[in-house]
Amino acid sequence: MTTNKRAILVSLCVSIILMLAKFVAYFITNSNAILTDAAESIVNVLASGFAFYSIYLATLPKDENHPYGHGKVEFFSAFVEGVLIGVAGVVILIKSVYGLFYGNTVSDLFDGAIIIGATGLINLFVGWYLIKIGKANSSLTLEADGKHLLTDAVSSAGLVIGIIIIQLTQVLWLDSVISIILGLYILYNGYKLTRKSVGGLMDESNIELVEEVVDVLQEHRQQSWIDVHNLRAQQYGADLHIDCHVTLPYYFDLNKVHNEISNIDKLINNAVSRKTELFIHADPCLPACCHYCKMENCAVRTEAFKGEIKWNMENVTKNQKHFAR
Repeated sequence: MTTNKRAILVSLCVSIILMLAKFVAYFITNSNAILTDAAESIVNVLASGFAFYSIYLATLPKDENHPYGHGKVEFFSAFVEGVLIGVAGVVILIKSVYGLFYGNTVSDLFDGAIIIGATGLINLFVGWYLIKIGKANSSLTLEADGKHLLTDAVSSAGLVIGIIIIQLTQVLWLDSVISIILGLYILYNGYKLTRKSVGGLMDESNIELVEEVVDVLQEHRQQSWIDVHNLRAQQYGADLHIDCHVTLPYYFDLNKVHNEISNIDKLINNAVSRKTELFIHADPCLPACCHYCKMENCAVRTEAFKGEIKWNMENVTKNQKHFAR
């Protein structure tokens, strides 16, 4: 079993146990706020189950129907988890508002606080573990599940504080108010997760990855790499896909062009922390490139070198050569 599968299986088993514990706390106390936490635990279990299946798919090798692999299913997994979190948030808000207007009898709140506090600590450690493994293996699914559990841990901590305040003050309507606040917090986190997953499903360019690649190319640029443009990067599971155009001297033969592109491929794969597949289109230089081309002893130069154009996010991501003076 792979590290990712083992991590998400731990999350699934823990989520089931904690869900049962939270519902026990709810039946003891009849607290809307505790029901809020228990209802979100159902989402944790469903999300972890789907995440386990997504990680299984993401580890399958490329095939004829999936030439880019199956890693993109992780974005769908994160989307489903975000939607489930949002649904839980809406249900919690409806139940809490109803309780605020019509009242709700609670009891044995300290016992409930002890159970919720213990589940929050467990979620904190499991969430941290999932995020650590997810970052190490570039798994969006594990990171999303880990952040979800951290969110659950934070809401549990707020819930415990609220329960103690209710018990000390005997202001029972605070139970519904705390539940509404936690419901809004859950709803906001569901939106953030859904937004990130939709960006991945729509092939939204990963700006952080592009910036990392641009910095690497600028730091190690060679004389023959006249410019780089139309650079884009997408992540599919643990795999990173980059495509770009590189302008090379037009008199290079095919073998020389191949070597230059291979050098760029090796450079990026050695510099970034994940497996990277590059699609590089070679463009021939034009006379208008001469003023920023640093090729020495160029027999076809039409204009003297005047200054290097530094590669940055503004010019490298545009679909045009760098003719600016």
